[in-house]
Amino acid sequence: MENKEEDVRLGANKFSERQPIGTAAQTQDKDYREPPAAALFDPDELASWSFYRAGIAEFIATFLFLYISIMTVMGVSKSDSKCSTVGIQGIAWAFGGMIFALVYCTAGISGGHINPAVTFGLFLARKLSLTRAFFYMVMQCLGAICGAGVVKGFQKHLYQSKGGGANVVNGGYTKGDGLGAEIVGTFVLVYTVFSATDAKRSARDSHVPILAPLPIGFAVFLVHLATIPITGTGINPARSLGAAIIYNQKPAWDDHVMDILGWTIHRGCTGCSLPPSRHKSHSLQIQVMQLLSSLHSTSRSEL
Repeated sequence: MENKEEDVRLGANKFSERQPIGTAAQTQDKDYREPPAAALFDPDELASWSFYRAGIAEFIATFLFLYISIMTVMGVSKSDSKCSTVGIQGIAWAFGGMIFALVYCTAGISGGHINPAVTFGLFLARKLSLTRAFFYMVMQCLGAICGAGVVKGFQKHLYQSKGGGANVVNGGYTKGDGLGAEIVGTFVLVYTVFSATDAKRSARDSHVPILAPLPIGFAVFLVHLATIPITGTGINPARSLGAAIIYNQKPAWDDHVMDILGWTIHRGCTGCSLPPSRHKSHSLQIQVMQLLSSLHSTSRSEL
């Protein structure tokens, strides 16, 4: 009995109830090691095969994500009775389930971002270089465009007549509603990613790195349940951009903004279906469309 009391006394002295806070906590011995901050530019990455392999992994993951998720949306949209389809819950499960599976598959190759908002947030946290972040975003957008394009190729009439899975602010909701829903939804996702990949938790709980794809996918599922009725749920600039480009109708572009300022304010948590106003598109979109129109007119005149 005396030995047990001695153990309790020693334990109380070693692990005090008052935990250090603020700068005092930084002087304590850590039982984990934080990875060093990534360089802003890392030219050595360009000569590494793993750099390009990671980009290919992001392309394939985003391609599969758009293909499965938009195919599910089209399956629900073509039926007059929602009871005969998987409904909103099924769409949310398709998005969340694919993120769970794809993050699990690509985490060891590229980190399993599959979302420019996540990539940008990790870049601001200095988890990856600007070179890698830019390359990831380009590959993610290209993968999303190809994924949506394959869906349109399978069922072109249905795709064009049922909205193509593009994000728009639905009737009964204001532009402010769409703005708030996308910001909060993307914050939930990026916050979950940072929590699931935290170095401290990974060191102290060995199961955390293995289960990281599960909370990330579940967060996507819950956000879709909440915001599908409002905007169709963007929270992924590549997903919204790919669907909008392939669908290429005015309603999709009216409510589509990739706002860099919003990314910065929310540490990568931008809403990709943020509505500027219903009667006009984003100024950058207008300039791009005018440039494409002039190029098309020039090519036709030459012919």
